[in-house]
Amino acid sequence: MISKKKIEGTLVILTRNEIDGLRKIYPRIPVNRIGEVFAVDYNSIDGTINFYKKNKVRFYRQNLKGRGEAFRIAFSRAKYDNIVLFSPDGNENPDDIEKIFVLMKSGYDMVIASRFMKGGRCDEDDKKIKIRKFGNKIFTLFVNILFGGSLTDSINGFRGIKRCVFEETKPDAKGFGIEYQISMRAIKKGFKIKEIPTIEDKRISGRGTAGTFRTGLYFLKILLNEFFR
Repeated sequence: MISKKKIEGTLVILTRNEIDGLRKIYPRIPVNRIGEVFAVDYNSIDGTINFYKKNKVRFYRQNLKGRGEAFRIAFSRAKYDNIVLFSPDGNENPDDIEKIFVLMKSGYDMVIASRFMKGGRCDEDDKKIKIRKFGNKIFTLFVNILFGGSLTDSINGFRGIKRCVFEETKPDAKGFGIEYQISMRAIKKGFKIKEIPTIEDKRISGRGTAGTFRTGLYFLKILLNEFFR
């Protein structure tokens, strides 16, 4: 049961041209229940910034490209030690935000919203996404075998991360592999990790920018770097 007391945590909304997603998802985000909410935005030109201004959402502009840079801005600006990263593109379920904060408060260092554990679901309506699902599971299997983990979704970006995890793992990935890198380093350092099942819906508009083959090579590079690190 979720307490009525305001959550002592920071929710960071990550965007790049997500006005359609914000219009639909933002009303479902429990902003009044969370101690701090702000956004990190990379070069949006579709009205995302005006949406933040209209709804009085504090935001920071991201000048350098890459999700890794967005994470570093988020953790440098966050007031609280329990930090949840959320993208309002439709893939991530805002109903899970409070659940993640509650588990972090109970003592977990990192909480991952898993699409692949029992009760979760990955959007797999087309062949390309099915290939990505298979790839995600394979890369997670490698993490578990090589580093002694027990994860079902080591890659998903929707997660809560304590400040100490970010500071001690020192992630240096520039792109969207930063979550994968943090997962491996957190396991190696013995941090307490919890997963919860999450329902991944379709993107509200637009599409992901990463090619399947190129993404696979990128994650393989990160995996090998961590293994030989």
